[in-house]
Amino acid sequence: MQYLLLIYGNESQFDKMSPTEQNKILQEYGEFSNSIAGSGHLRGGNELDRISKAKTVRVRQGKRSVLDGPFAETKEQLGGYYLVEAKDFDEALALAARIPSARWGSIEVRPIIPHEMPS
Repeated sequence: MQYLLLIYGNESQFDKMSPTEQNKILQEYGEFSNSIAGSGHLRGGNELDRISKAKTVRVRQGKRSVLDGPFAETKEQLGGYYLVEAKDFDEALALAARIPSARWGSIEVRPIIPHEMPS
């Protein structure tokens, strides 16, 4: 079964780290990514660009509105994700706990509901 591991954290917290600390975290992410790729769990994933580059689209009563940034009143932002294959929810949770930023942010684990895509 596939699970989406959504990585939440505070962008400003990473910005406050020294270049040495930032490089250490990026190295940990590389090691984690290589580890789950090697074990066969990794199906995809990416880092997301800064929230300052995001837009939120809504349609209300047929009218489209576009807002700057993500529309959420929270101090944590979605920063990236991994799409993984795991035998069950417990294994997906164990993988999520190994993501480096789980130590200061949070990782949301969501099962994927597969749908046929139109060709």
